[in-house]
Amino acid sequence: MLKVYTYAKCSTCRKATKFLRDHQIQFEELPIRETPPSLAELKLMLEGRSLKALFNTSGLDYKALGLSGKLSGMSAAEALGLLAKNGNLVKRPFVLGEKVRLVGFDEKAWKTALALG
Repeated sequence: MLKVYTYAKCSTCRKATKFLRDHQIQFEELPIRETPPSLAELKLMLEGRSLKALFNTSGLDYKALGLSGKLSGMSAAEALGLLAKNGNLVKRPFVLGEKVRLVGFDEKAWKTALALG
C-alpha cells in the first residue's frame, strides 16, 4: 500500500489524493506536518534525486531558514535531518510504495509510476 504524506490545506495534495481515489488506488494518508517522513524514507526518496528536489522551496519555513543560500553547502545527512524534523520543509505530496517514489504531483508522471497506462 502507498504511504502518502499530505498537508490538508495544500490544493496539490488534494488533487493527488483525488487522483488516487479516482483510479481506485488504496493508500494510507499521513499528515506531513505532524508526522514527517522518517530518515529512512527520506533516504529512499533521495535515490536518483537532488536534495533540493525533496524540499518545499516555496514554503515559509524554507524561506525563514534561508535554505536557498545554505542548502548547497549542507551535507545530505544535515539536510535529511532537517526534513525528518520539520514536515513543513518536505515537498508534498510525498509518496512511497513498494516500487513507487513520488514527490510533488505531476499527473503524467504518476500515471507512469503507477502503471495506469
